[in-house]
Amino acid sequence: MFFSICLLLLEQSRAWQSYHFNHAPYHSIHSFVRPPSSSNLLATPQPNPPDNDSLQTVGDGGNNNNNNQNNLNNSNKPDGDDSDSSSSFPSKIKAYFSPTDNSPPEALEDFKIYGTSLLIALLIRFAVLEPRYIPSLSMYPTFDVGDQLAVEKISKWSNHGMPQRRNVVVFNPPEEFRRLITSLDKNTGEKKSKEALIKRVVAIEGDTVLIKSGGLYINNELQDEPYIAESPLYEFGPVTVPAGQLLVLGDNRNKSFDGHAWGFLPKENIIGRAIFTYWPPWRIGNSNMP
Repeated sequence: MFFSICLLLLEQSRAWQSYHFNHAPYHSIHSFVRPPSSSNLLATPQPNPPDNDSLQTVGDGGNNNNNNQNNLNNSNKPDGDDSDSSSSFPSKIKAYFSPTDNSPPEALEDFKIYGTSLLIALLIRFAVLEPRYIPSLSMYPTFDVGDQLAVEKISKWSNHGMPQRRNVVVFNPPEEFRRLITSLDKNTGEKKSKEALIKRVVAIEGDTVLIKSGGLYINNELQDEPYIAESPLYEFGPVTVPAGQLLVLGDNRNKSFDGHAWGFLPKENIIGRAIFTYWPPWRIGNSNMP
């Protein structure tokens, strides 16, 4: 009887050791990856099922122990290989500049795309269209301070470079303007003398110009100018515009330092013609810009 009880206790002890040995690793991994909530602290530890991609035969305790121990070891490793991650960036750079599969390097293809885009943008900027900013009220009300407008450069190559009356043109200042502005403003005159200007063409070569009694006369005809801020309070002329020259005035006639003060503008100084305002949004359009 005593021998039977001892044998029963021995078998029970072996069974308990086998259960603890086979199932403890599951709980250890579970606790390492994600600690159990406080509500489960007193619960009896239950074996977690194996991952779906490593199905095992039920009761294969040795395999369970080995695989779970491997999982525990793997869980202590950082994601990825340090050597691979450290060399991934240089490898990508090398691959970017190296040809693959008998094709040119990716860098060369990108350079062609970006280089072509830049070349087209520069061509448009210097030969076709460029933006300009209005810094003063000399052309008010057509342009206000802060307006941004587009200036086209193609038309200056037509009609021998001679714009039409009422065109709004952007131009480099002539020598007489540079001399006067430098003498009038000792501090910033030198800088201002190099900045492009914007005015309206009122007369072209061969025209006779006269300003009197608040009216502009071109070839003895009074001009209708609905775009000016107010009638001029000064008198000018009569003068005849020389060949290859223009007379330009600001729409804000009494607050514009223009051709009535510094004379005629050589047509070679013209940069382009203003065609529309694109900023601010509430001023978008090309009103009074023929």
